[in-house]
Amino acid sequence: MPDSAYFLPACLLLGIPFLTFFFLWLGGKSLNGIAGYAGTAATIAGLFISLWYADPAALHIVKFNWLVIGDKAIELSFRFDTLTCIMLAIVHFVAALVQLYSVSYMHGDRNLHRYFAFLQLFLFSMIGIVLAGSLLVMYIFWELVGLSSYLLIGFWYFKKRTVWAAQKAFVLNRIGDAAFLTGILLLFYYTGSTDFEVIPGKLWELSPGLVTAIGLCLFGGCMGKSAQFPLSGWLPDAMEGPTPVSALIHAATMVAAGIFLLARISFMLTFEARLIILAIGTITMLTGSVKAINEWDIKKVLAYSTMSQLGLMVVAVGFGSWQTAMFHLATHAFFKAGLFLSAGSVIHAVTPSEDDTAFDPQNMRTMGGLKKSLPITFLCFSICAAALAGLPFFSGFLSKDAIITEGFIWAKENGPLAYIFPLIVIFSAGLTAYYMTRQVWLVFFGQKRYVETTSVHPHESPVVMWLPMALLAVLSVFVWFSFNPFNAGGWFLHFLGPAESEHLVWVPILATGTTLLFIYLAYREINSQNPFRIQPAAAKAGAFEKLNVSWLRDYSQERYFIIPFAAVTGYLKKFEKGAIDSFIELIGKGSVVVAHVISWIDRNVVDGGVNLTVFSIRSAGNAARSLQNGKIQSYYLVTVMGVFLLVLWLFFT
Repeated sequence: MPDSAYFLPACLLLGIPFLTFFFLWLGGKSLNGIAGYAGTAATIAGLFISLWYADPAALHIVKFNWLVIGDKAIELSFRFDTLTCIMLAIVHFVAALVQLYSVSYMHGDRNLHRYFAFLQLFLFSMIGIVLAGSLLVMYIFWELVGLSSYLLIGFWYFKKRTVWAAQKAFVLNRIGDAAFLTGILLLFYYTGSTDFEVIPGKLWELSPGLVTAIGLCLFGGCMGKSAQFPLSGWLPDAMEGPTPVSALIHAATMVAAGIFLLARISFMLTFEARLIILAIGTITMLTGSVKAINEWDIKKVLAYSTMSQLGLMVVAVGFGSWQTAMFHLATHAFFKAGLFLSAGSVIHAVTPSEDDTAFDPQNMRTMGGLKKSLPITFLCFSICAAALAGLPFFSGFLSKDAIITEGFIWAKENGPLAYIFPLIVIFSAGLTAYYMTRQVWLVFFGQKRYVETTSVHPHESPVVMWLPMALLAVLSVFVWFSFNPFNAGGWFLHFLGPAESEHLVWVPILATGTTLLFIYLAYREINSQNPFRIQPAAAKAGAFEKLNVSWLRDYSQERYFIIPFAAVTGYLKKFEKGAIDSFIELIGKGSVVVAHVISWIDRNVVDGGVNLTVFSIRSAGNAARSLQNGKIQSYYLVTVMGVFLLVLWLFFT
């Protein structure tokens, strides 16, 4: 189809969620009964349009002028290509399931119209990012995603901690967005365009250092949206919003935007930029894994897991393979959404009566033994957890295998030290298997620790909730991405067009062996006297708890920024007090000593020299004057001395 034919789908894909947002928002509480079904129907319509107009083999661009500055016309462009097809399908599908799930999960809330309206605004913003044909258009919708996430995370605005979490997410994302905007402005200044079709032909005119700087500025946007170190602190606290919102944010929308951005600008990332991206992704990946191991909140474990998996995707981009990053983004969207919705089913099942405010339905220490009460939830959660852990026959195994393979290929080209990075990826995958085994056991196995609260009566969720969970669990199986369960190079990865098609046979063996080893370590902990230190009075910390160093801990709700900033501030305070203040004090005392020395020299040397000169001249004058006294013998003496001195001068010369 010609590019002009794609003007209609672009308008429909953006217009349907935007108009639905206004319809639900302006309709008010009178639409609470149909809001969920209306939002789900609108999203399914968008999914149908996305599939109907999908043409991944071709590139279609829709452009029109927005404004003219002098002789420079600024265009709004929308792009349909392979990446667009994949992201539109994932975003619409997951969003539709989340909204269907929300119909039951949010039942009884007085502001359902507002909740589903915000979801439609969120969907509109994310679709705009996916369709963007230029960085300028992407930035417009990028900011709308930030606004939408703020509204959804803070949906229960009457809770203090919820408002704090929304503000924290908003502020930290603005930091990354400032860097993103800087990169866009630099690119526009030096190339005159931000269009993805124009930029590649202009980059050769710029110096490599400038291209690196612009690429890193654009990566700053990814650091905020995709929660990369040190801007990752907002993601775990975003769990204060409704659980379906967490599934949407963590699976297919907001956090995926940063990875999608890196895929779009991959041609701009120099080796130096990718090396920095690789380092930041590695830190984020390990930080998330370590935090998840020591967390007790069922949703926060998954949040830290998302942070870790996003770090893994960024690592893949650092390896120079945005294709494998997008592969993992696709698999992660399904099994992570399934995990969050299953966690919501668990929370729904163990939520006590309104009179019992002491029981925390999200604390895994108050769960246990829920397998029999929640059989469908257990099955869905277990399948998605296996995919996240990277076990064979599940989608996560394939996408992680692809990233690890790319890592070893990259390391082979860059020297022995480069092998550290793919080995760290394997270690992080092992940690993932450990904390997911821990979570599954704490929730579904062991003793029923909730029996101490009489108001908790676990029960399976209704079909409207478990059906989306079941669909996501089915999509977490390997067959949807590769017909060979042990070879990541299936049809999906080839659909993306990987730069390298090499398959390392030993990589799946090594990765699987590491995963099974960490599952065994978790099993040993299960059989200990106090598994995973459930009792808060445990005297000694476990091996993994010791890894949770102080700078990784959460802030209190009165402080908006993340711990690394506080740590840096603390070190700077100590440096200022111990080094800068001491240096200034040394300069002050030294100045006093030098002033006293200069004062002594001034009094005794400078003034003394002047006084000596005056004294000498005065003494000589007095001596000469005493000889001019009118006495003949004095004149005679002067004459004799003059003759004597004259003879001496003549003799020696």
